[in-house]
Amino acid sequence: MSLRFQAISNISAAEDANPGNSGKITGSFGSNVFTLKTAREFLSDEAYKSLVSSIKNGQKIDRVMANQIATGVRAWAETKGVTHYTHWFQPLTGSTAEKHDSFFTLKSDGTPIEQFEGDALIQQEPDASSFPNGGLRATFEARGYTGWDPTSPPFIIEIGAGKTLCIPTIFISYTGESLDYKAPLLKAIDALNKAAVDVCHYFDKNVSKVAPTLGWEQEYFVVDEGLFNARPDLVMCGRTVYGHNSARNQQLEDHYFGSIPERVYAYMRDFENESYKLGIPLRTRHNEVAPAQFECAPIFEEVSVAVDHNSLLMDVMDRVARRHKLRVLLHEKPFAGINGSGKHNNWSMATDTGVNLLAPGKTPKTNLMFLTFFVNTIKAVHDYADILRASIASASNDHRLGANEAPPAIISVFIGQYLSKVLNDVKERVGDNFDEQDESMLKIDIHKSIPELLLDNTDRNRTSPFAFTGNKFEFRAVGSTANCANPMTVLNTIMAATLKQFKADVDALIEKGEKKEIAIMHVIREYIVASEKILFEGDGYSESWEKEAERRGLPNVKTTPLALDAMVTDKAKQLFHSCGIYSHSELEARHEIELEKYIKKIQIEGRLMGELATSHILPPSIRYQNLLASNIKGLKDAGLTEAAFSNQKQILDKISEHINKASDLVEKMIEARKICNNMEDTRTKAIAYQSQVKDAFFDAIRYHADKLELLVDDQNWYLPKYRELLFLR
Repeated sequence: MSLRFQAISNISAAEDANPGNSGKITGSFGSNVFTLKTAREFLSDEAYKSLVSSIKNGQKIDRVMANQIATGVRAWAETKGVTHYTHWFQPLTGSTAEKHDSFFTLKSDGTPIEQFEGDALIQQEPDASSFPNGGLRATFEARGYTGWDPTSPPFIIEIGAGKTLCIPTIFISYTGESLDYKAPLLKAIDALNKAAVDVCHYFDKNVSKVAPTLGWEQEYFVVDEGLFNARPDLVMCGRTVYGHNSARNQQLEDHYFGSIPERVYAYMRDFENESYKLGIPLRTRHNEVAPAQFECAPIFEEVSVAVDHNSLLMDVMDRVARRHKLRVLLHEKPFAGINGSGKHNNWSMATDTGVNLLAPGKTPKTNLMFLTFFVNTIKAVHDYADILRASIASASNDHRLGANEAPPAIISVFIGQYLSKVLNDVKERVGDNFDEQDESMLKIDIHKSIPELLLDNTDRNRTSPFAFTGNKFEFRAVGSTANCANPMTVLNTIMAATLKQFKADVDALIEKGEKKEIAIMHVIREYIVASEKILFEGDGYSESWEKEAERRGLPNVKTTPLALDAMVTDKAKQLFHSCGIYSHSELEARHEIELEKYIKKIQIEGRLMGELATSHILPPSIRYQNLLASNIKGLKDAGLTEAAFSNQKQILDKISEHINKASDLVEKMIEARKICNNMEDTRTKAIAYQSQVKDAFFDAIRYHADKLELLVDDQNWYLPKYRELLFLR
């Protein structure tokens, strides 16, 4: 019996793992996190105040105080049964990394003790040349450092019976360059904070901090583990490189928000319970549009912690799925022809005075503040759309953008009809000269034209990559496997740069004698006019929008190798250097890393396509071809006329045609890969892999393989089919 049929027969016998605690969420929430409440219990007053000051004010913790904090953290961890610790970081591999060390050590006289000192808390030294570095570190230059990030609390991860204390850290090279996603994000958060506070002081001098917030939505597929293991492409690539659509997929629209399957429900409860202990504030679970597709979403958090929580959640989801004999698929497009998965990033900004800067207020003054940050966001996206597009570029996201509920590669902004009218009123009604009458109009009419509650008055546009949804912007183009830090670093950086320019423009008018409110409205109007071509309210999937976007001059870069060019333009280098996020060499390195990552993923998929064609697709097809040929020969030898076996002959001809073409295309793809592999320039190689390998052969080979799946006897087909992967759980 093939793996496919073994897996199918085992599904009915699958037992659900214990879904875990069914008590109140508040009873376990954050129980495995060293929160400030926990710190108050385990730290001295001096150490506690130092930690709080570091978290809230960004002040550095000296190593003497770090020793006290480390002792308290170890004491807490040991009450939980922890024996090891690790620096937990997010290298440019796209996944998290950790190296475990025990608290156990020996004194000079051989006495065994448990110890965790400040030096171990603050810094460790992983091998910097063994992680993606884009040429920043040579193979023989191994030194790199992880450094404690106090803004993200330590936590305890449980794997089986083992428990490990995880210290969230950044990762930098020996020469100081960022080698991870977290360090640039922290810099971008700081840059935005400074720029936003300066602008907030036009309206409220009490604001001393502005924190970007993030609420991500994680989409994913769940399949049976046995079926997963019988699909080498899922195991190696995370997606199916072959597979014909089943007769039923999502066309009945009955899966979305439907009843959650019991086995998946048990899995959801289990990974939610694990998440709650880690302080991940999951709030929502539901069926998504495609069969076997689901979604979870948390309560909003500050960006840095939200990014850590999403990276941690993806790891938790994978581990818990295995307990339930399931596999979670986070790939953007694991199945052709049905919806892919995204990770919508809902972003806003909050002041330490309790104001959401993207929520309209109840007074003219606060409405003007909302309008300021709202228009600056649109201007930022307009000016840096190409860099924002590059931040979500990947080989896997290329499969998704522009199809099946995913936004197109064209970056545009949707704000809804009410706010479109507001911006138009500002643009049309505010002239170049102001007097007392105009100032009165601004304070009254602008207030009336902005609805107090936009949550219900702003529609949602699922085809928009960047949509305003009432009190936040939803960056929908982010892929489901992505680390949120990358798009959030870019978004916070471009917002910081735009706000800095806004303040300079307003201050220049004030210095010329304009009143503050009038100066602000002058600049807002200029920004509306300058960025209005990025606004689009229609169907982003339509061909007419592609033509309209081209007429407007909006970039439409559909492939990752070309989209990544925006990372290393003079504009990008100036942007990131001026905000203190990336040096020029760091940008060049990241460009190189992303290109290499693209090449390797296409290489792997190409190899799998060739291997599966020769070992899984063609052998059963040839056997069935021989069976049909023998049957036809037998009928002919028995004296039957050709009309008696004409249908079988037609099937045989089709099978023979698809076998020959698939085999021929695989050989040509292999030769094309060899040519690409001899190219030395990484960008040229990536473009060649995209155009001469992926675009030239992947769909063509798949077409013939998928036709063979329809023609060959089902009992002889090795690979689990879509109807089994998507509907058997």
